[in-house]
Amino acid sequence: MRKKKLSQQVVKTDADQILVLEANIDDQSAESLAPVLDLLMDNGALDAFFSPIQMKKNRPAIKLTVMIHPADQQAMTYLILKHTATVGVRYQTMGRTIMPRHFITVATRFGDIRVKIVNYDDLEKYSPEFDDCLAAAKVHDVALNQVYLAVYQSMPESGLS
Repeated sequence: MRKKKLSQQVVKTDADQILVLEANIDDQSAESLAPVLDLLMDNGALDAFFSPIQMKKNRPAIKLTVMIHPADQQAMTYLILKHTATVGVRYQTMGRTIMPRHFITVATRFGDIRVKIVNYDDLEKYSPEFDDCLAAAKVHDVALNQVYLAVYQSMPESGLS
């Protein structure tokens, strides 16, 4: 399993195959479920989230959805079974289109901030790394949006291609 934040990795392909794991949970408190998402993300999930659902006898419940690399199926299934009250995990293979990404570092008055740049055909998007911006805001005792604004103002035009 991967321990590195996947959102901070360079991606060179524009398509791949993933597994989507799902589990319905109707007998576990929200309080004890909350840390499960962090656990799954820390162990290599591409994404993980809860959705409200209705189960038998009209009981409100939670559906856990986890997107993973196929190689992580056994380990992620184990974590879900260990840390939730579910007794089964469904899975299906899906293709997905993704935007290749790379990173640049932008110097701002609050320090260096990494910026993710994604491309697909003629589309281009960029996003300052939240963790870098939050750390800079705390160190300089400024609002988070001030750090974001400084990043956008400091972006080199050549860094967007």
